[in-house]
Amino acid sequence: MSTQSGPILIRGGQLIDPASRIEAPRDILLRDGRVAAIEPPGKLNAQARKEAAEVVDATGLVVAPGLVDIHVHLREPGQGYKETIASGTAAAAAGGFTSVCAMPNTIPVNDSPETTRWMIAPERGAVVRVFPIAAATRGSMGEALTEYGALKAAGAVGVTDDGKPILGDAIMHQTLASAARNGLPVIQHAEDTRMTGGCSMNAGPTAFRLGLRGMTVEAESSLVERDIKLLGEIKDSRAHLHVAHLSTARALEAVKKARRNGLHVTCEVAPHHFTLTEEAVGDYNTHAKMNPPLRSQLDREAMIAGLLDGSVDAIATDHAPHAAHEKEQEFERAPNGITGLETALGLTLKLLHRQHGMTMSRVISLLSVQPAQVLSLKGRGTLAFGAFADVVLFDPREEWTFVARDSRSRSKNTPFDGWKFPGKIKMTISEGRIVYRG
Repeated sequence: MSTQSGPILIRGGQLIDPASRIEAPRDILLRDGRVAAIEPPGKLNAQARKEAAEVVDATGLVVAPGLVDIHVHLREPGQGYKETIASGTAAAAAGGFTSVCAMPNTIPVNDSPETTRWMIAPERGAVVRVFPIAAATRGSMGEALTEYGALKAAGAVGVTDDGKPILGDAIMHQTLASAARNGLPVIQHAEDTRMTGGCSMNAGPTAFRLGLRGMTVEAESSLVERDIKLLGEIKDSRAHLHVAHLSTARALEAVKKARRNGLHVTCEVAPHHFTLTEEAVGDYNTHAKMNPPLRSQLDREAMIAGLLDGSVDAIATDHAPHAAHEKEQEFERAPNGITGLETALGLTLKLLHRQHGMTMSRVISLLSVQPAQVLSLKGRGTLAFGAFADVVLFDPREEWTFVARDSRSRSKNTPFDGWKFPGKIKMTISEGRIVYRG
């Protein structure tokens, strides 16, 4: 990340900071990468106003904590033709994100402190803060645990074999126990791959029409239920299971039941799972192919209900860039995943805020403070005094159109090309540096 810029005064905006329970007009001074002052309009002293190197007029704008994405694929090391840490974090900044957590399915797999440190080195050119999530097992092969203490010391904020779920009961039990001792969450891609071989979308009427093998709901929910059972056997209050990109009503019910039983289980939902259904696959549209797959309308409605009632802890994009030639092949052969960093806020405002009445404060909470809390990213997701100067400014009324070819990501694999959204992002500030101007 680049060096620190001078003090910035943001004035005239509507501050929405759910962590501080503030939703009111405020002027904010950012200095030395931190929030230095927050006052009602016009109340900052003359010296504070005078020292600002830049004054930002935020009249008519929402001023919110920088968004936090706890599930992205930045593809480095090893697959820079799809995305680099520099290009992925540029896309994040354009989407209002100031913190992103990078999954370990790189080449080589991030299963060592050396790779973890490589990912966050200044030479990578990140424009927002990157928090690596390390592999839970060596090579993500599901056999031998990695060195959790050393990985945490190097900067890892969690462990996962994302994309290669941990299937063995004994190794998953060891993973949960070891991660608890080291104060790290275990993030599980909930898919029993013994049930999904050869499957490329959700098991349902669309798969039947297209002649494709489908993934059943049980392939997700059964592994969530198994993991929760194992978590209950860990006699350590620090044990924490986080279910990545949850997509089915049955798995969400398992999470809710676990919480009622006093277990520390959290979950995230991706924007595409509360926006689209399996019907978006249409006639073999590979831009609608991801894993977990787009589900039924009933599952989509369950994700929306869980976001509205607080059962879901965070919105996370599962940003998964792929080159055009990889997506432009037969549906069953094309890789899973879509980009998501630049459309997440717009989709959340469009679907949850405007269509389902979610408050703006809750929108911001699900995209900032709550994901930061899931992975214990201290000083992130809030604009309280002394917090990191991570800020997004957007116009909640201004409509804009997402054009994939203009994306800052190296890849353009998205089903949302040409969609219109509310919430035009005007500026993103990461640790006191302006990293995006809309």
